[in-house]
Amino acid sequence: MVHDDAYADSLRTRSRHPSMASGISTLPGHPGFHGHGPVNPFATPPVSTPVTRPVTASGSAAASLFEFNFGGSRSSIQGNGGAQPYFRSRRTPKGSVETPRASGKSSKDKWLWIIPVIGILAGFAISGVLVYFQIAENLSSKQYCSILNEDFSSGHIDPSIWETEVRLGGFGNGEFDETTADESNLFIKDGQLYIKPTLQDAALVEQNSVIDLTKAGSCTSAAFLDCVAATNVTNGTIVPPVRSARLNTRKSASMKYGRVEVRAKIPQGDWLWPAIWMLPTNNAYGAWPASGEIDIMESRGNNYTYQATGGGNQVVQGTLHWGPSSDYDGYSKTTGGKVALHSQYGDKFHTFGLEWTEKYLFTYIDSRLLQVLYMKFDKPLWDQGHFPIADTNGTRLTNPWANGGLNAPFDQEFYLVLNVAVGGTNGWFPDGKSGKPWIDNSPTAKKDFWDARNQWYPTWEKNGQMIVDSVKIWKEC
Repeated sequence: MVHDDAYADSLRTRSRHPSMASGISTLPGHPGFHGHGPVNPFATPPVSTPVTRPVTASGSAAASLFEFNFGGSRSSIQGNGGAQPYFRSRRTPKGSVETPRASGKSSKDKWLWIIPVIGILAGFAISGVLVYFQIAENLSSKQYCSILNEDFSSGHIDPSIWETEVRLGGFGNGEFDETTADESNLFIKDGQLYIKPTLQDAALVEQNSVIDLTKAGSCTSAAFLDCVAATNVTNGTIVPPVRSARLNTRKSASMKYGRVEVRAKIPQGDWLWPAIWMLPTNNAYGAWPASGEIDIMESRGNNYTYQATGGGNQVVQGTLHWGPSSDYDGYSKTTGGKVALHSQYGDKFHTFGLEWTEKYLFTYIDSRLLQVLYMKFDKPLWDQGHFPIADTNGTRLTNPWANGGLNAPFDQEFYLVLNVAVGGTNGWFPDGKSGKPWIDNSPTAKKDFWDARNQWYPTWEKNGQMIVDSVKIWKEC
C-alpha cells in the first residue's frame, strides 16, 4: 500500500504524541498536564485558572475546550493579548462587607412588647365590660320568693300541688294518647317523678268499643270529646292507641314574672313529644293563643337521624305562642332551639329553665347563660305580628291586647304543665319525614299509627319515659 507524504507526516506526529492519537488534547501549565501525559479530568478547568497561568502558544487548545464545554467564543478568551479571563464568583468574599452590630439595647426596645401587651389587656377589659353589661341586662336584679320546691321525696304525687289531667280528646293537637292517673303511666320511684307512655288495651283498639270517662267520674274536662272516644272497625276510627300522663300546678303555683327550673331527663323513642311549658291561669285576652303560651322545653323522642325541621332528641326548643286566633299564631317569630353537642338531651338529666320579667323573657338549659329563646318586650306584639286585616272568612282581626301592657299577653299569671304526648296531627311531626307512619289529615291517622306499633314501640323500651328530679318556681317578691 502506498501513502503520500502528508499522510506519512501525520502518522509520525501522532506517534510522537499519543494523547493526540486518542483525540485528547493536553495543555501545558494545566494541573492535569505532566509532559505528554493525559489530562486530569478532576482538575480545575482552564477557564477557571488565573490569567497568570500559561496557555498554549496559540491559545487554540484552551479556546477549543472553552467553546465545547461552555459555549464561549474564541475572541472572549483571546482578549487582552490572548490571556485567559478570570472566572469571577458572584459571592461576596467573607469580610469584604461590614455587618452593622447593635452597640447595646435601645431605650425604645421595651415599647416593642409593652405596647402590644397594653393593647391585649385593654381588649380583654373592654370585652369584659361589654359582656358584664349584656349579662346584667338579661338577668333580673329583682328579689325572688320561692312558691314551689318539689323534689318528690314524699313518695307520692301530692294532689294539693299537682292536678292530674285525665282526658282523651288530644288537647287541640290531635295527640294519640289518653292521659291517665294510672300508676303504670304516672308514678314516683326513688324520689323521682315518672311520666311513662304505654300501649292502649288492644281489645279497645281492635274491636268496636267506647271509653267514657264521664261514667267513671274521672274526666277533668267539661268538653264531651275530651271525655268520650270510640272505636269503629268499619270506618277505621279508634280510641287513643296510647296511654300517657299530664299534670299541672294550676291550683297551687302560678306566677307573673319570676323563674322556673325543672331538672329532668326527657324521653327517647319514636314519635314521643315531651314538653315542659306554661299556660295562662285565666284567659284574660281570649281563647288560645290570644292569652299566650310559654314553652320552656319541647323536643321529639326520635333520635338524631330524624330529618324534619327542628330535629330529633338532640334538639330542644323554646317558644312563645300568641295571636288573635288559632289560625294566626305568631310563634314563628318567637322560637329558638339549641342542639346538644355530640349527644342527645335524653342521655342525661338537664335543668330546663325560664326567666321572665316585664322587660324580657328567655328560656335556657342548665345555665341562664345558655339561652334557647330570648324575647325582649320593646314594642307591642300586635305590631310585631304583622297580622292581616281580616281572616280567610272576611272576619276582621282586632288587637286582643289593646288594653294590655307592652308585653301582653305575657303580663298575666301562668302555671306549669308537664307531659309526654304521643304523635299528633298539628304538624309537630311533619308528613313524609323519617318514615312517619300516618298522614295528619287522614281520618284513619290514629289507626295507621297503631298498625305501625311494631316499628316504634320497641324504641320506647329503654328510655321512653320522662323522669323529673325536681321542680322549682319563684316569683318576684
